[in-house]
Amino acid sequence: MRKPANVIAAASAVAVLIGSMTMIPTQTALADDDLVKQGKKIAENRKKGNCFGCHAYKGVDMPGNIGPPLVAMKARFPDKKKLYNQIWDATSANPSSIMPPFGKHEILSDKEIKAITEWAYTL
Repeated sequence: MRKPANVIAAASAVAVLIGSMTMIPTQTALADDDLVKQGKKIAENRKKGNCFGCHAYKGVDMPGNIGPPLVAMKARFPDKKKLYNQIWDATSANPSSIMPPFGKHEILSDKEIKAITEWAYTL
């Protein structure tokens, strides 16, 4: 049985659209990349996150070893909100944590914690 030309044309248009979507970065993807870069910058700022003072992660020289290494973060925190909450106030999940409650004590803003969360999720 032969398919009508308009069905074939529609299917071809969808295939082209899907193919082009994978090749061209979206505005959201570009914004996410910028957010990851901002997060890394904040995380490595000694007056802000200073994450490497306690954590080891790929690319850092002379990291601290007080906190766990920042590896496989997506596997360790499948729910990104839990990672955000950990940075916001680690003592809510573990009252004995020595990690500063960055959000609770207003060390970092909500926007900064979101950026660090996006960066950490790439590790």
